[in-house]
Amino acid sequence: MAKLKNARETTKNPLDKFSQKRGRGRPPKVVASWIAGRSANFRGILRRVWTDLWPLLSRANTEHNVVEAIQTAMPGENEFTPLASLMLRVLKGSDLPKTPRGRVNFLADSVAGLGFVSPRRSRDICAEQRLMAKRAHHIIRYEFYVECSCGYTGHSRDHACPKCSASIPLESDLFG
Repeated sequence: MAKLKNARETTKNPLDKFSQKRGRGRPPKVVASWIAGRSANFRGILRRVWTDLWPLLSRANTEHNVVEAIQTAMPGENEFTPLASLMLRVLKGSDLPKTPRGRVNFLADSVAGLGFVSPRRSRDICAEQRLMAKRAHHIIRYEFYVECSCGYTGHSRDHACPKCSASIPLESDLFG
């Protein structure tokens, strides 16, 4: 914002409008896209080692047992070791899924918040981010301008001539 005579006065049209706007309510503690990205990374790691890790994690009762399980299943792994207490809290919760894939996804989403937010909020953030990605803008239909052998000249409809329904051979034209 531009500074004027008085420190409290500001211009009505600042140059940087983006940083001026903040939504209502409390500022977020974490960046949601970072949690979703971390969750996707954790899912990939856990899927690779889950068959070795789950039997050890299912028997873990203390934070030390969780650390041992991680070190046994993933030697040299430093990413999950600091999250041992959080992982134990998630594993001892009553809402842990029954299927291996569900457990991997649940655990990855729950610990992706790194304890800055609760495991439940971390799962909610991951679900919201996946939904936003699914609803992101994408091309629904694209058309071509065609000159057909039937005499029609104009825009195609669903990759075909709207008059005689002759289809457009995409593969031979583009990759031939």
